[in-house]
Amino acid sequence: WSSDVCSSDLELLTDLTTRYEGLRKHLYTEDGRLRNFVNVYLNDEDIRYMQKEQTPVKAGDSLSIVPSVAGGAPSTMAPPLPELSAEEIKRYSRHLILPEVGVDGQRKLKASSVLCIGAGGLGSPAAMYLAAAGIGRIGIVDFDVVDYSNLQRQLLHGTPDIGRSKLASAKDRLNALNPNVQVDTHEVALSSENALELFAPYDVILDGTDNFPTRYLVNDACVLSGKPNAYGSIFRFEGQASVFATKDGPCYRCLYPEPPPPGLVPSCAEGGVIGVLPGIIGVIQATEAIKVILGIGEPLIGRFMIYDALKMKFRELKLRKDPECPVCGTNPTVKALIDYEQFCGITPEPQAASAPEGESEWEITAVRLKQRLDAGDKLFILDVREPNEYQINRIQGSTLIPLGELPRRYQELPRDVELIMQCKSGARSQKALDYLRTVGFSRMKNLKGGILDWIDKVDSSQPKY
Repeated sequence: WSSDVCSSDLELLTDLTTRYEGLRKHLYTEDGRLRNFVNVYLNDEDIRYMQKEQTPVKAGDSLSIVPSVAGGAPSTMAPPLPELSAEEIKRYSRHLILPEVGVDGQRKLKASSVLCIGAGGLGSPAAMYLAAAGIGRIGIVDFDVVDYSNLQRQLLHGTPDIGRSKLASAKDRLNALNPNVQVDTHEVALSSENALELFAPYDVILDGTDNFPTRYLVNDACVLSGKPNAYGSIFRFEGQASVFATKDGPCYRCLYPEPPPPGLVPSCAEGGVIGVLPGIIGVIQATEAIKVILGIGEPLIGRFMIYDALKMKFRELKLRKDPECPVCGTNPTVKALIDYEQFCGITPEPQAASAPEGESEWEITAVRLKQRLDAGDKLFILDVREPNEYQINRIQGSTLIPLGELPRRYQELPRDVELIMQCKSGARSQKALDYLRTVGFSRMKNLKGGILDWIDKVDSSQPKY
């Protein structure tokens, strides 16, 4: 409706309801108030934020009446939101006074569900804050047990939990934190066979994985099942976070179409992580999950956040949905979950028929190494860990050359004796063995399980880390 004379919104609306019988009951309540489901705009501005019905209208101004509409798919009435108990109103009082949350928002949280993949460094703070926030149902997927090395960062678990299932420890901690939350435990390894079924009952998936096959599995399962993925990862002093697999946003494969070669990127167990880092990133993941559930703020969709703890700096990169993405692109080719170990280039090594039981051609067990040392065999044990690790524990008589220094120091190694490669768990020493083969060494074996297995099987007097 365009005005040709100076007047007010009220006068124009009065004129309209006089001209068109029946319009008034749609615009006004019986006591003369403009109905809540009708908005009036003057030149693209909502009059509620101007002078309301007394807003002056000039010649040439445009007045628009915008009622709410129910177009789209036929109504599939959502189940009513659960009510809050008196105890919950006390518990969540700081949420209830936030306009962005309020009572209805807290009821949404109570009706919602989040599945945490892992009860470790990222899953611990995320699950705790989700429980404290009042998420009604929290699922956790994990099959590990609590170890001393977890306690530096995994706050779901305590010293009395050493040796317990992480799921049992996590459930006890979350129930103590908030008994109103339903905690579901899934003591299985996430796989292509069970991921879609596990994801189905939950609204948001929170990725706390620590390896690439599972990370790609989580991403693809989220895309295929239409579940938002609150993503986080950590290494040493750096963390990353984003929200993947939303309707119009990118997925993890849009960022990293292919995984790095096996062994190129060390895990936290190999490279370490500062204990507070997963607390920061895990809480960001929980924050994003809550925002997605409530539909508030600006989630990290199409945004990739990088945190540097040493410099205390946050950076943000823009992400775009890749139309060529094989999972979420215009013409996806991945329409079912695949073999993610194979996708990431991880294949089981064949056992040599002539090798002793438990060993391959290029491996030796801790027990067999001890037997050979006791027998007086001439062996050169090469420890490829870092100096700070070597200070913690070592095999007597070993020589330290960190893996990163090996290309310029390999000439220090003897070629007339058999070399035994050794690190913490066997991964880095396998890389050392592979490298030395390229420069002409052939008499070598990798200590299976590294010094951790040596301590378990041979020398329990040394500390583990």
